Amino acid sequence: MLKIAYAPLYTHPLPDGHRFPMIKYELLIEQLLYEGTITQENIFEPEEVKEQYILDTHDADYWDRLNGLALERHEVRRIGFPLSDLLVKRERVINQGTIMCAEYALQYGVSLNIAGGTHHAFSDCGEGFCLLNDIAMAANYLLKYKGFKQILVIDLDVHQGNGTASIFEGNDQVFTFSMHGAHNFPLRKETSDLDIGLPDGTTDEEYLKTLRFHLPMLLDKVQPDFVFYQSGVDVLETDKLGRLSMSMQGCKERDQIVFEHCKERDLPVCVSMGGGYSERVARVVEAHANTFRLAERIFIE
Repeated sequence: MLKIAYAPLYTHPLPDGHRFPMIKYELLIEQLLYEGTITQENIFEPEEVKEQYILDTHDADYWDRLNGLALERHEVRRIGFPLSDLLVKRERVINQGTIMCAEYALQYGVSLNIAGGTHHAFSDCGEGFCLLNDIAMAANYLLKYKGFKQILVIDLDVHQGNGTASIFEGNDQVFTFSMHGAHNFPLRKETSDLDIGLPDGTTDEEYLKTLRFHLPMLLDKVQPDFVFYQSGVDVLETDKLGRLSMSMQGCKERDQIVFEHCKERDLPVCVSMGGGYSERVARVVEAHANTFRLAERIFIE
């Protein structure tokens, strides 16, 4: 069964001026239900993540100040959202959703969080609309409490997973792979275990060729027992922040490549949604919906 983390809280913690593209979470779940890709039985609503799991990944001082709404003004600017109790609660729910998705992926092969992908959050600060790093927190959960030995993070958001790379720098149990726009945010890149920076205007052909070349070799080299996949659709040519030139079909083929290689190796996959900022929100929703449709077809049917 496909299990999907979703909570209405994802869409309602922000003032109206900050809600786009948050509305995509709400519209995506409606679309998947409407077309019959999922039913209510597939959906679960996470609670807030326990503090012990936060502190396995994040600095105690940062967490105390974030939770107490006591960040410095420059730290709040770096995050990009106005700080509030509801925003912090939203982030805790997102992180618990990814932890639960990791558990469900062990049971069903794949599970997806409608939200997540907060890969710009460092251990001691937030950045780029990310307060707490859900993939890092869930990876540490598997390592510390579930006995996993080797984890691979596949981050195909158009922006480098800089926070994730920083958190796991020097950690041999987590291999971070980020394929992103070379000249896009963040201006100062961290060092992932494998970084592939793509030039502006990269098309389907070059992108998919690069992914097909590196991913199988990486899976064979790392030999992970679990995969986290950041599936941002800000690689689309229509994306306001992306700067690449991928089509809807190319984005769909990207997801298919990841899922099929993991399925062939019997690797459980936990998917976090990541970015998507095309002008037409319907295009963002359709691109994200393709990820869920492919997960259902490749792993569940």
